[in-house]
Amino acid sequence: MATFGVIVSNRSFFPAHLVKTARAELLNKLREWGHEVITLSEQDTHMGQTMTFEEAQKCAALFRTHADELDGIIVCLPNFGEETGIADAIRMSRLDLPILIQACDDDFDKLQLENRRDAFCGKLSLCNNLYQYGIPYSLTAKHTCAIDSAIFAEDVRRFAAVCAVVKAMRTARIAQIGARVTPFRTVRYSEKLLQQSGITVETEDFSEILADIAALSDKDEPRITVKIEEIRAYGRVAPGISEEKLRKQAKLCLAVEDWLDAHQCCASAIQCWDSVEANYGCAMCLVMSMMGEKGRPSACETDIMGAVSMLALLKASGIPPLYQDWNNNYRDIPDKCINIHCSNYPASVFTEKPEIANLDILATTLGEDVSFGALKGRVAPGAMTYLKVTTDDKHGKIKCYLGEAIFTDDPLPTFGGVAVCQVPRLNELMRYLTLNGYEHHVALVQAEVADILEEALGNYLGWEVYRHR
Repeated sequence: MATFGVIVSNRSFFPAHLVKTARAELLNKLREWGHEVITLSEQDTHMGQTMTFEEAQKCAALFRTHADELDGIIVCLPNFGEETGIADAIRMSRLDLPILIQACDDDFDKLQLENRRDAFCGKLSLCNNLYQYGIPYSLTAKHTCAIDSAIFAEDVRRFAAVCAVVKAMRTARIAQIGARVTPFRTVRYSEKLLQQSGITVETEDFSEILADIAALSDKDEPRITVKIEEIRAYGRVAPGISEEKLRKQAKLCLAVEDWLDAHQCCASAIQCWDSVEANYGCAMCLVMSMMGEKGRPSACETDIMGAVSMLALLKASGIPPLYQDWNNNYRDIPDKCINIHCSNYPASVFTEKPEIANLDILATTLGEDVSFGALKGRVAPGAMTYLKVTTDDKHGKIKCYLGEAIFTDDPLPTFGGVAVCQVPRLNELMRYLTLNGYEHHVALVQAEVADILEEALGNYLGWEVYRHR
């Protein structure tokens, strides 16, 4: 859950009881919904309000003191409010956080002098001031709403997810393990553009991971044994897979996880072929899958922008994302396609516990004896959101496309980690991707979170967002 800075405003010639009751209700509701609150107390200012310049200064100082804790700011207008006080408080706090603007409904039977709010009008004035200051903000679904309404509860849930995405993108440390495979120029990216948004890439040569594996000693045997059992429980190990191959996978898992822990990385992109197979003797997919299941997404083929996309989907939904290729047409149905990868999908995305077996296509050239570790099965049908972020070096910007679609249960006679996707206006989407230089990779999650991503990546991070509808 999130920690919100809360600003409750007032305009002095409006009824004071509206401020007192709205403030108490808002703080109680936020805590009831599992959030933490940092706000002026009734001892700090009159009724805990932010109205005058002096009160704005106090609010700004309070927020600065708790800057490392805050995820976002919620502004409540119990009445018209004092827009200059709110805008000054946010400006002087010097915090670049998502902001949600809530204005309370007027009761049609209480439009007398002692009860009328005028928050409907005040919200326009507040947003005008924030717009003048160049401060981005978010709106509730309805222009005004009751604090105890279901629609406001959903507004706060969605806003907390926006805050989570923004915070993750501005602080992410992503590991790139291994060099880009020579033919995969599609996964080129700009570290410098990412760093401007707050995303740091930490790189490691795969030889160092092999050295870490070689350094595992007798004292690591208990960890290796536990990891082997974890692998056995994670999926259905294919018949004929030796104990030695499971041991190789366990040691690879530990080495990669230890490296990410040591460098405090929240996601990764790994060279999954063919150095690991040629120089160590197994596939990388299982390691990446198990990390993804635990909330540490890992993208194939050193695709750092894929890892960025997966991390954003994870924070928007709270669900492990998967990484696929837009791969094949589905018969002659224009809005359906086949998505595939070897795969490294988290186990929870499949219809049933996946098989852990050899790579299919790569094993034909690399050999089956060095190809164990791919997860195979059908992605479960249901709603999904797709996202791909890329750095457009030609124009010096980060851009992305996103949309909502469904995984279907249509018949699919092929192998690997497979899915059929039904995407509205699929051909138009493919045309957009091809004309704008996007890659064949795409990140997906089994939830509908396009609104959250559009708000977080576009409004707050300033990335160019194409929302396909």
